[in-house]
Amino acid sequence: MRRSEKIKIIISIVCISFIQGLQFCVSPVLGQIQEHYPRVDVSMIQMLITAPALLSMAVSVACGWLVLKIDKKKLLVFAGMTAGITGFLPFLADSFWLLFAARAVYGVAMGLATTLNVAVVAEFFEGEERVSVMGIQAASVGAGMVVVTTAGGMLGTRGFQNAYFINVIGFIAMLLIAVCLPQTGTAKDRGSEKIRLNQKVFITSFFGMLEFLFLITFTTNIAMHISGELAGSTAVSGNLTGVFSGAQIVMGMILGYVTRIAKRYTLPVAMLSFTTGGILLILFPSNIVPLMLGAVLCGFSQGMFIPTAMVEVSNAVTASSTAMASACFSCAMCLGQLISPTVLNRTAQIVFGETTTTNVYITAVIGMTAAALLAAVWKSQKTAD
Repeated sequence: MRRSEKIKIIISIVCISFIQGLQFCVSPVLGQIQEHYPRVDVSMIQMLITAPALLSMAVSVACGWLVLKIDKKKLLVFAGMTAGITGFLPFLADSFWLLFAARAVYGVAMGLATTLNVAVVAEFFEGEERVSVMGIQAASVGAGMVVVTTAGGMLGTRGFQNAYFINVIGFIAMLLIAVCLPQTGTAKDRGSEKIRLNQKVFITSFFGMLEFLFLITFTTNIAMHISGELAGSTAVSGNLTGVFSGAQIVMGMILGYVTRIAKRYTLPVAMLSFTTGGILLILFPSNIVPLMLGAVLCGFSQGMFIPTAMVEVSNAVTASSTAMASACFSCAMCLGQLISPTVLNRTAQIVFGETTTTNVYITAVIGMTAAALLAAVWKSQKTAD
């Protein structure tokens, strides 16, 4: 494959990642939205970020079979269009439930983008090059989140509705994918290459669910967690989420080096990175420097975990099963995100007697630490085998 063709494919991968990043477009303005709709339960406000995961799960599962019938490029162009349209729908009326519905339907675009991004990498790149491009993919997801959250926070200073304008990224991505991504054709499902998953895919997906059950608390709670002189600032919450996202870019660039050091234990190390960052968020809710460092460590967790896990599940199956393996992992991630606000808010209420952002972060840190230890045990057993 010529270098120019590879560059175009990488541009397409970046665009797909930006579609994924739109999941967090309202993250910096959650505090404003809560004030604007005071009668809406806080868990529902937080689900503006996690609600897309519901349809995303269904689409991710369907995507494993859709690629047998429909070209990946057409599916991704549709994803960009859907992301753009649903992003602007809330302008039609000042209604929380319209906003919630639009965010939920955006899950169609997110499911296609999350699942097919990995499938595109797996189709065009192999071996060490695949790991490197997967790192670029992870970095571009971070870049998308940086742009979306930072710009969303700045736009939100003049009213949270202005943050919706950032969804124009969906239309831009649609056009660039249409121009840059080659026709991939449909996946083959012949004879000995039937779609089959294995134990490694399911176990890795289980840990992906746990990772995002706890990790998503950063973005769903940070705007309401900062206190003192920082409280209520959409710019500060946007910058923190941007730093979280930017850390993923850095991790994507150095992922190959990190995995060579951590080797089999990269996934539990990624989980413990969130644990360390979460502790800083708990201890220093009104101090910008520790908050920034906490955001970096939480971002490292996502930037390290996702591409490593995606490479593991794609390498664990045949080429015809790559999309389905990716869909299984994506579905697990989405499930963790979807149930996170309800599960962790309720757990914090039961354990501490009060649902506060601090108590939610404590719950998430304890849970992630336990998950990391469990993942380390699994990896050590694989090593012994």
